[in-house]
Amino acid sequence: MNSKEMAILAARSMDAKKGSKITVLKLEDLTVITDYFVVGTGNSRAQTQALADAVRDALEDAGFAISRVEGFQEGRWILLDFGAVIIHIFQEDERSFYNLERLWADAPQLPHDEVFPQGSADQDK
Repeated sequence: MNSKEMAILAARSMDAKKGSKITVLKLEDLTVITDYFVVGTGNSRAQTQALADAVRDALEDAGFAISRVEGFQEGRWILLDFGAVIIHIFQEDERSFYNLERLWADAPQLPHDEVFPQGSADQDK
């Protein structure tokens, strides 16, 4: 599984737990820190934690080791660092404030229908 497939798996795992506004940013041509960001939103601390658990379980089941977890206890902005893919799970206020899509505006987004060919649970997309 390459880093793109890994990012898509993370996004689909979030979608399965009703995460919203899920975006996959391709950073591999812009920085050496990672290949992809997967950004998603949860409605509450409990949901952001459930989204993080779902992503972590899916990627670890696929054979990937997590390097670092930040923000899980607070649940407002959870970062899961899998090296080639970094997952950011926000509550809405934090997502709007940090606006990673604006900070990384030069990064192309994977098309929604490529990430979710069967459609998404998120009706915002």
